[in-house]
Amino acid sequence: MREPGPAVGYQADMYTYAEAGPVRRVVRQVVTSRPVAWMSARYLPAVDRVALRWTRGRWLPSRWVTGLPVVRLTTVGARSGALRTSPVLGIPAGEGLVVLAANFGQARNPAWYHNLRAHPRVTVTAGSGVREFDAVELEGEERERWFAEALRLNPGWRRFRTRAGARGIPVVRLEPARRRG
Repeated sequence: MREPGPAVGYQADMYTYAEAGPVRRVVRQVVTSRPVAWMSARYLPAVDRVALRWTRGRWLPSRWVTGLPVVRLTTVGARSGALRTSPVLGIPAGEGLVVLAANFGQARNPAWYHNLRAHPRVTVTAGSGVREFDAVELEGEERERWFAEALRLNPGWRRFRTRAGARGIPVVRLEPARRRG
C-alpha cells in the first residue's frame, strides 16, 4: 500500500474560504442552502462514483467544483461487512485527517459514520495515495476546535449544524493506522 506524506498530501491553509476564488466561495455557500444540500445529498455521491469510474479514480467532481480537500473514505459495512466508499471532506490534521459527519445537515448521520463506529479501521484515497487510518470520535473542546476549522473552509456549514439539530454533527479524527500484531 502506498503511503503519501502528512495528511495524504494536503496543507490546511490552502483550502480556506478566504483563499478560495470568488466562484468557489459562491459554490461553497450555495451547496449549504437547503434545496441544493437536499439534492447534493441524494445525487452528488452517485455523480462522484460515476466520474471516478470513468476517469479510473483521477477526477472527483465535488473536489473540483468546491476546491475543498475531498477524499474517498472506504469503510466496512456495519451490518453487511461489505466495503463502502464515500467522498468526504478530509481536513488535514498533522499526519491524519478530520472528517465531519454533516450529511448535508440532514436529520440522520451518514451511513459511513455508522460503519466506522462499528469498524474504526478505514482506508482513505486521495488522488493516487491510499492509506489506512483508525477513526476516533472527538468530543468537547477538541471537537469544537475542529468544527471551527471546518467553518474556516466553508462558513456555510453553520447551516448544516443548525439543520442537523439535536443529532449534532459528529467530528472524527482519522489517525494513521497502528500496525496490528
